[in-house]
Amino acid sequence: MPQLDYDVIIIGSGPAGSTTARFAANAGLRVLLVDKRQELGAPIQCSGAISRHALEQVGIVPDAEFIHEAIYGFAIYDESGNRTVHDYRQLKADEYGVEAGKKPLGYVVDRRRFDRYLMTRAERAGVDVWLKTEGLGYTPHPDGHCTVRLQRYNEIKDLTARIVVGADGLQSQVGKWAGLQTHIKITELAGCLQFIVDGVETEGLLEIITGHRWAPGGYAWVFPKGHGYAEIGLGVVATMTDEPARDHLHRFISESFFADRFKNSRILEVQGGGVPLAAPLRTQFADNMILVGDAARHVNPITGGGLHTAVAGGKIAANFLVGHIGDKLPLTDGALKAYQDLWLAELGNKMWKLYDIKTDIFHNMNIPERDDQLYATMSDYFSPTSEFKKI
Repeated sequence: MPQLDYDVIIIGSGPAGSTTARFAANAGLRVLLVDKRQELGAPIQCSGAISRHALEQVGIVPDAEFIHEAIYGFAIYDESGNRTVHDYRQLKADEYGVEAGKKPLGYVVDRRRFDRYLMTRAERAGVDVWLKTEGLGYTPHPDGHCTVRLQRYNEIKDLTARIVVGADGLQSQVGKWAGLQTHIKITELAGCLQFIVDGVETEGLLEIITGHRWAPGGYAWVFPKGHGYAEIGLGVVATMTDEPARDHLHRFISESFFADRFKNSRILEVQGGGVPLAAPLRTQFADNMILVGDAARHVNPITGGGLHTAVAGGKIAANFLVGHIGDKLPLTDGALKAYQDLWLAELGNKMWKLYDIKTDIFHNMNIPERDDQLYATMSDYFSPTSEFKKI
């Protein structure tokens, strides 16, 4: 008979959910991880960039199983092609590089393999994993437990847990069960499209291209993919353009200062989706419930990056739950505010500051001034002295 009683049931097995599950199970909690998908990491809506520090912080050893390419720094461009370069092979040559004893700054990962790797680590820590399982709702009870209703292979199952963790992505359905406001405004959602291409040279840097002409409301990118491949993509905000991301991307490839570099490229794969450039949710908890990762909008509001904040937030959530459940503290929403306060102290306050910076930039209706502000902000953001380099 399958177990019907858990300490923690996590809905969503992406990086945030799997990381929360692994750390909670390692500390001795009984954990069930469920996901409605049958294939992890799909659909791909992410460029897959993550820092080495982020992996080390959550005990993940870089592995060829999920790494496409090592990264050594950043090149940030303005609309005309002027660029600021932060290449750590030059800035800190004794520490970063390809030579023996040196290391990369970060990696571009294969999201399907990375998600599978994280889930496997969770399963080996003792987590029960149910795929093709959809969360239908939950009911808190006065005794401090809750009932979580799941549908697995068309069979309805009611399970008991101390707490449910919503790690089910943008506009979280789990959050909506408790009446949390998980809706995102269209003005804060970037429509992203990227091509996986062959025939484009890269130099071990993440290349960020700013400017309204190429990507209104967002930016374009060129990331190394490994094995001679590259990712060329961009994100745009619908309220700042009358054209879809596809048209902007084709124009960027054919007309930008990279046009000659791209002229022999061959498209091998197309990926896309919505990426939030929004503030974190103001309330990320309810009775017997917390949210983590994209579900709580733990996404960098200026870059749209979510992998680092997902795994870091998952560890924060798990450590909180281990202490809270272990000490038999109440699980009402008033008590679980401590989770959000902990997350704010470790990550969230910096993310709110970034959101304010981003908002100020895009509220400027003078496009040339706004372009200059975004270029300067991104150049500073990726610098070695940035106060935001850990998010």
